[in-house]
Amino acid sequence: MITVIGTGHVFDLAEPVAFIVQHTWPDAVLIELDKSRYDYLMNHQDAESHDPGKGASVMYRQASKYQDRVAQAHGAKVGGEFLAAVNMGKLQGAEIIPIDTNAMQVMNEVWEEMSFSEKMRYRLSGIGDLFRGGASAEATQTRFAKDEEAYMADMRRRYPTLVRKLIDERNAYMAEQINKAALTHSNMVVVVGDGHVEGICALLEDPTVRKIRLADLMDEERMNAVRRMVYNGDEKI
Repeated sequence: MITVIGTGHVFDLAEPVAFIVQHTWPDAVLIELDKSRYDYLMNHQDAESHDPGKGASVMYRQASKYQDRVAQAHGAKVGGEFLAAVNMGKLQGAEIIPIDTNAMQVMNEVWEEMSFSEKMRYRLSGIGDLFRGGASAEATQTRFAKDEEAYMADMRRRYPTLVRKLIDERNAYMAEQINKAALTHSNMVVVVGDGHVEGICALLEDPTVRKIRLADLMDEERMNAVRRMVYNGDEKI
């Protein structure tokens, strides 16, 4: 079985993610990180923010700063759910597998390939987020959960390069890594951003896929249903 957990990187989701991993008893935990980000996370577990370092584009730096600030507003740290999944997986003897492409490289490519108008829309959106802060992240999550298809269609219209590079191409790459891991692992937990869940699952070869979405993790009643499901070993909530 493959259990796919959709998360939001700026929310405090360490406890529910750790619970799911603990009671799923996976033989592999796959996370939406590349090797360099995984190594950084494990070596800087107490760091409050992520230093992009040299070579990062304006877009990458802006995104990193925004995520750090919003995560702190929610009492979380960016990637805290990945750390929780990794640490719990290691306790259970699961193999830890980073499955993402190189984030900095992809973000740099996005910035280079964006048209002038798309860059301007992105910059203006980023400026707005600076003022809306955590409320913007929660509002975005609510809109996405209400009508994911419409939300993504609007994003494709406004930011075609960004969606192609950050969503579509990465979905294909991560799905390929999951399919490879499935050849040697029979019970896997995959932790990715919620916006990747449907795209990745559509490309998986294993028909037995259990999805747990960000909306489930963020709602107490729905999360209690998730707890019962994984505790009882059910395939669906």
